[in-house]
Amino acid sequence: MTTKKSTEEFTVNGEELLGKVKSLINEGNIRRIIIKDEAGKTLVELPLTFGVVGALIAPVLAAVGAIAALVTKCTIVVERRED
Repeated sequence: MTTKKSTEEFTVNGEELLGKVKSLINEGNIRRIIIKDEAGKTLVELPLTFGVVGALIAPVLAAVGAIAALVTKCTIVVERRED
């Protein structure tokens, strides 16, 4: 059985970054989130496995919060599972 995947991109400012990532994680069908700076350089890649919740996601959100403090604009690339 093959799992299809799709990607989408969102451009957000640093203040919106953490909220958007939290929202995407809550959707539940996300395989990977990549955060890039304005120049397109990858700052962090967050692989999300099925069932990652609660305390396991806290370090990921802390890292995203730290990135948000450093960037003015960034792009979030979201890879979704299509079952």
